[in-house]
Amino acid sequence: MSSQINHVSVNALDLQESVDFYVELLGAEPIPTPNFGIPVQWLALGDTQLHLFERDIQPTTHHHLGITVEDVEPVYRAAERRGAFDRQAFGNHLVELPGDVIQLYIRDPAGNLVELDHHGVDRLPEDLRAQVKQLWDLNPQSEDNMRGRLFVYN
Repeated sequence: MSSQINHVSVNALDLQESVDFYVELLGAEPIPTPNFGIPVQWLALGDTQLHLFERDIQPTTHHHLGITVEDVEPVYRAAERRGAFDRQAFGNHLVELPGDVIQLYIRDPAGNLVELDHHGVDRLPEDLRAQVKQLWDLNPQSEDNMRGRLFVYN
């Protein structure tokens, strides 16, 4: 049986503010959305959808969604303007993983943790590279841990 993730739903305290955030930072596109009896907006992110629903619910500290971005710099700059960096959840807002992957951690307007994944530390501008902390400096890694890869290619 073949399976894949179709969509992820996250809470929005102010639906339009969250829609604007994902459109500005990630180029998400609002798409037609059924009426669920509560404020909901579906967004297209590539072949996957992000469903925003407006409820008065507080986010958790570490649960997050991960989104791959082709170029992390414009997302970083937009997040910087918004003061959206999260430096607490995983020890820094920019973390390098084994396998030459950078993760940028931000919070959306509702406080949801969003992980933005980018392949290629060497492609980062120098000012961003200077802010990166390596996961193995934040947390001890075994040999097996160091073989872990976020991007798995067949």
